[in-house]
Amino acid sequence: MRQLKLIWDFRGPAGKKTAEHHLIHLKEYIEIENLDITITGTEDLSEMHSIAYLVVNEDKMKPIRDALRPHRGQIYQP
Repeated sequence: MRQLKLIWDFRGPAGKKTAEHHLIHLKEYIEIENLDITITGTEDLSEMHSIAYLVVNEDKMKPIRDALRPHRGQIYQP
């Protein structure tokens, strides 16, 4: 089963902290919806660009995408 990484981008000097805060809300959503999602996190792409993300199976992606409105997505490669 192909997995997709749903990504939210945060830029600027507060991007890292904003991504970390957004991850809290992503984890809350996973818990509230009782989803089987275990891969989440943040990454710093540069000093001024950070992301929050979660990884979901492709067949479960659409309702999560529609509810959470990520900025972009890509195929997940561990």
